[in-house]
Amino acid sequence: MKILLDMNLSPDWCDVLAGHGYSCVHWSQVGDPQSSDTVVLEWALTNDHVLLTHDLDFGAILASTQTTGPSVLQIRTQDLLPSAMEALLVESLRRFENELATGSLVIIDELRSRVRILPLSR
Repeated sequence: MKILLDMNLSPDWCDVLAGHGYSCVHWSQVGDPQSSDTVVLEWALTNDHVLLTHDLDFGAILASTQTTGPSVLQIRTQDLLPSAMEALLVESLRRFENELATGSLVIIDELRSRVRILPLSR
């Protein structure tokens, strides 16, 4: 699985995820940091990456466009550092691998995870 990290997450996540066997790139390495969310989503779709983000806007964009991709994994917590979220994030990537491969919005926090298959219904 290839992962694109949104600008709101530390590039340190790339090394952490690579240590678990994931290919990872931070948006600042492949695109303009000032790009719109739509541009980021289009890049992820075109380049077959799952978007990892903390930004709530991506779920809204997926719902309003009724698109079938790319998959988005959204972290909903205050502490976004790998030291706090590594185990939960890696477990979620493994647990929802099939859903992320076929198009979904996965939302995780410390207490629960939710999966919505794309396209999102209104």
